[in-house]
Amino acid sequence: MSRSAILSLAFCLTLASVVSAQDWARKMFNVTSHDFGTVARGADAIYEFNLQNIYEEDVHVAAVRSSCGCTSPSIKQGDLKTWEKGAIVCKFNTDSFLGEKSATVTVTIDKPYYAEVQLNVRGHIRGDVVFQPGAVKLGSVDQGEPASAKVNVAYAGHSNWQIMDIRSDNPNLAVEMSEPMRTGGRVSYDLTVKLKEGAPVGYIQDHLTLVTNDSRNPNLTLPVEGKVAPAVTVSPAALALGELSPGETIEKKLIVRAKKPFKITSIQCEDKSFQFAQPSDEAKMLHFIPVTYTAGGKSGNQSQKIVIETDIAGGAAGETIATVNVKADQVSDDAAVTLNE
Repeated sequence: MSRSAILSLAFCLTLASVVSAQDWARKMFNVTSHDFGTVARGADAIYEFNLQNIYEEDVHVAAVRSSCGCTSPSIKQGDLKTWEKGAIVCKFNTDSFLGEKSATVTVTIDKPYYAEVQLNVRGHIRGDVVFQPGAVKLGSVDQGEPASAKVNVAYAGHSNWQIMDIRSDNPNLAVEMSEPMRTGGRVSYDLTVKLKEGAPVGYIQDHLTLVTNDSRNPNLTLPVEGKVAPAVTVSPAALALGELSPGETIEKKLIVRAKKPFKITSIQCEDKSFQFAQPSDEAKMLHFIPVTYTAGGKSGNQSQKIVIETDIAGGAAGETIATVNVKADQVSDDAAVTLNE
């Protein structure tokens, strides 16, 4: 084999090794590209690329950089232990850029090994449409309570511009739209976005699609942000019972809270080793629930969900996870040793 052929083969092997070395880091991301679609000037266009450490070694995200000023990246939770989650947050700068824009965001990881992962974002920022404010901001809402927010959509251009429809994949959102206000070549709408009472607990990071009669760019994306807080909370959220021997009993106490008086309707737990004191029939904002646990014959680390149901917010419930380590039965172990001997 010639010297040039050997060098070419060595280069190919090195390149393959480098590409392979990056794969371990890329596998932590479920998604590596995002299209913001067509957004209005000033819209709050933000996307989080989630990542999870799926390895035994600790992972450290050292830095992020963008190939374009149209996108500002930042690190959310850069130090990740096994199974911990973080994110690379990408903000599309709709207030200072217009037109079709794209960026490559390079994520630098320096632990446990050096690697770079490239994320891609793109979108079209329209200068003739403005959202005020830049997103539907529902804020923090208690479970079972309604909420609403307003956004003004202003267009400058053709006087016959019209919003034909508003669509959402989130069944918990409803939208009311005012009649258009037209002045010369300007058109504006007031949108009222309502969160339904049955919305589940958790963060809302969604969007509405505004369908217009603009044949060139018919759709606009309006972000929706908010959080539905649980109507009922149970503390501690993790009930640690420690290490027990079979037959040993321990007593703990759960505290159940809400912002308005409530009654506890039931306490659900599949493990019959747990016993709960009868809750009070009185409606109040704070309930104390004594818990008694008696270790059974099954040894090892165990966990069990405890669900406490109430009469507020359509039967809102709180929950905690109880954990315990039951020691192996020493008598059984001794008998096994004797039998083996």
